[in-house]
Amino acid sequence: MNLEGKLIGNRYEILEIIGKGGMATVYKAQDQILKRYVAVKVLREEFTTDEEFIRRFNTEAQSAASLTHQNIVSIYDVGNQDNIYYIVMELIQGKTLKQIIDEDGVLPWKWSLNIAIQIASALEVAHKNSIVHRDIKPHNIIITEDGIAKVTDFGIAKAVSNSTITAFGTTIGSVHYFSPEHARGGYTDSKSDLYSLGVVMYEMLTGRVPFDADTPVSIALKHMQEKPVEPIKLNPSIPYSVNKIIMKAMEKDLNLRYQSATEMLKDLNMALKNPDGNFVKTSSNEMAYTQRINTVGEENYRNIKSNANEEKEKKKKGRLRQFFEKYPAAKYIIIIILLILIPVVGFFGTQAVLNWGRVDDVNLPNFVNMTKEEAQQAAEEAGLQLEIIEEFNSEIEAGKIISQEPQYIEGYLVKENSTVKLKISKGENIKVVPKVVGKTREEAEEEIKAAEFEVEVIEEASDKLKAGFVIRQDPEGNEEVNAGETIKIYVSTGIKQITMEHVIGQKEADAKKTLTDLGFEVNVVYEEDMSKDDGTVLKQSIDVGTTVDEGTEVTLTVNKIEKIKEGTVNINLKSLTGGQIDKDEDGNEINPSVKLKVTVNEDTVVDEYVRKDNENYSLTVSGKGTVTIKVFIDGVKKGSDRTLNLNSDKPVLTID
Repeated sequence: MNLEGKLIGNRYEILEIIGKGGMATVYKAQDQILKRYVAVKVLREEFTTDEEFIRRFNTEAQSAASLTHQNIVSIYDVGNQDNIYYIVMELIQGKTLKQIIDEDGVLPWKWSLNIAIQIASALEVAHKNSIVHRDIKPHNIIITEDGIAKVTDFGIAKAVSNSTITAFGTTIGSVHYFSPEHARGGYTDSKSDLYSLGVVMYEMLTGRVPFDADTPVSIALKHMQEKPVEPIKLNPSIPYSVNKIIMKAMEKDLNLRYQSATEMLKDLNMALKNPDGNFVKTSSNEMAYTQRINTVGEENYRNIKSNANEEKEKKKKGRLRQFFEKYPAAKYIIIIILLILIPVVGFFGTQAVLNWGRVDDVNLPNFVNMTKEEAQQAAEEAGLQLEIIEEFNSEIEAGKIISQEPQYIEGYLVKENSTVKLKISKGENIKVVPKVVGKTREEAEEEIKAAEFEVEVIEEASDKLKAGFVIRQDPEGNEEVNAGETIKIYVSTGIKQITMEHVIGQKEADAKKTLTDLGFEVNVVYEEDMSKDDGTVLKQSIDVGTTVDEGTEVTLTVNKIEKIKEGTVNINLKSLTGGQIDKDEDGNEINPSVKLKVTVNEDTVVDEYVRKDNENYSLTVSGKGTVTIKVFIDGVKKGSDRTLNLNSDKPVLTID
């Protein structure tokens, strides 16, 4: 059904299709009352036959409409007309995150982290309001021209009922972004959204989804059974902490995953400040292999697996049938080969059974947290050799095993007499950080390395110290930290000079970005100039070519043309005139009318005779911003001047 050119809800004029999805078609429309452009999402016809779906759809959409956040697409209205169910929402100018990934491939990690922070911030607000998205994916995230992430379709995925899925053989969302519990048909909550956000981050930073296959069933099984390849292995430029955040968000066990959007948001913000820090808390079970977990959706999981096996068998039989139809003699050749091989295989199979008890595989012990003596005894009992390396460790007490290679897995077998590598803790190695602020870079590096620390040099402009001297350090001098830690020193490059560029005529966002990137602090004020385009820069406070210090403030004057808007004025003439109408002896009304004059900003908009007992005289006024309204009856001004703010949501003024 194409609704272009139609008016729905007696308010929204449908202009054009701007997108199509699995459950709805999205149109650009104009709100005839507020005179603004909006997006109208109309449900596909097949969904409107399910009463349970429609009930949930209305409930969830109305709940989502209560969310107010800069990273959530606002919902203005929900309704239906002639079996057309629709949602009216904010119209965003931009691209979906999926389009950006498809166009650019792997995205910069800082940009991706900034987008993830905005999405997590939106989820935080939604989850605190008991709204779970259930369909977080790049297709549902719009990036505006200013780089703002907007999440759409909040709460709508929950509306899909079992009968809808059965009837139409589909589900809302993409299986590529499903959490394991969602894939197996189990209970989904806020932590399911965080898993999906982890998948979105994975795709932004690697250019691909963590799990892919020929069929949705196969992808669902991968989400439930397989561990993803760590994104840092596909893109080595990903910082250590960002890799850990993604892997924690995508934990299959709900208890090992982030427990709230707030918790994940804290780590995302920390990663911007300390990208290589080891602050992401993970469970000691993080290296464990896949375990069987009983869930509400266990039967769904078995059905998915059974369907996948049936699918494989059909393909296999089809290939065999084609082969034998093409080569009929092949059947007889295979039979002859089998008659020759069966006695040989039987002989060697018998020998294998006789030698079965002599297999030299042994169980691998769990050496972690053992002492050196305990590890040596366990290795001797298991028939294994040890290779021990000592290292300082601030978390494991001295003398205890930190890690082993191969790692311990319950029931894992290794060859007898093979070597296991162990790392044993030497405990903490505390050193005092030298104070190097005010020293030259060379002096600072020499002192820090002599104190058994690593050093990282970060250059930044300074208006206090000459180039080449240390401005500050982290950690500060005289603090006690573990040897081998990295000490950051910030070295002055002097005061950076920047040159003013020409931005007059540019759009506000473009001009701000240009000057911010150069190092200016940008302040914006607004003026109205009807001869210039709305939103363009009219003036700049610093002349082109002027050289100033980095951080200097520049003021941009931007053209802001106020739009003409409408409001309603209700006048109670009966109240203003007394409303008494006399009659003569024959019952005829005497002087039933008065001369009414109404001005808006001194312009007359009404000048006519009206009945003085009219209680509901109404007129529409228009203008910009706040307008001044005066009422005259028979040439006499009634009351003081009234004002009406046409920029308010529902501008109405009652005069009585």
